[in-house]
Amino acid sequence: MIAYLSGVVRDIRENSAVVVAGGVGYEVQCPVSTLGKLVVGEVAELNTRFVVREDAQLLFGFQDTDSLRLFDLLTGVSGVGPKLALALLSAMPVSALAAGLLGGDVKLLSSVSGVGKKTAERLVLELQNKVPDHLATPAAAGGGKAARVVGTAGRDAIDALLALGFREAQVRAVVAELLAAEPDLNADTLIRKGLGRLR
Repeated sequence: MIAYLSGVVRDIRENSAVVVAGGVGYEVQCPVSTLGKLVVGEVAELNTRFVVREDAQLLFGFQDTDSLRLFDLLTGVSGVGPKLALALLSAMPVSALAAGLLGGDVKLLSSVSGVGKKTAERLVLELQNKVPDHLATPAAAGGGKAARVVGTAGRDAIDALLALGFREAQVRAVVAELLAAEPDLNADTLIRKGLGRLR
């Protein structure tokens, strides 16, 4: 099994990156959070999972161990394959996804493309007691100043971005990340920065 990969990023694609290690270019499928941190020409260090199926051999890569841990938990649920697990991890930060699973937030989970209500309910049923509490800590830690701002500027920004047709899970995740980094952002700035990340 390939558990770790270190090499120079050759190319970044929509859902994957090509990482050259030992003269071989590996296509590694990654969540949006990992792809956003990779830079062509620079060295990437990825925790990986190698998945072998009848029709394909796929390599999935993550910059942090929490994402990998959640990926493993998600793919352990009946009916949830690696592609769907990756979609969930790409739709929102690990902390938001973990909090959604722990809190039984079926609406949040089913807002992710490809996840129906029954799948969301199954994810909650099977993982609610398996997801480590610390994975949701960043979301909880942002519950101070950032949470108060979400009630005003954040909510306005979320409503505006949803009106433009973006998916709810992605919008909420992006706004939460922006507010966690800069709690004093106003609605206009949140909308502008949110558009930059969502497009």
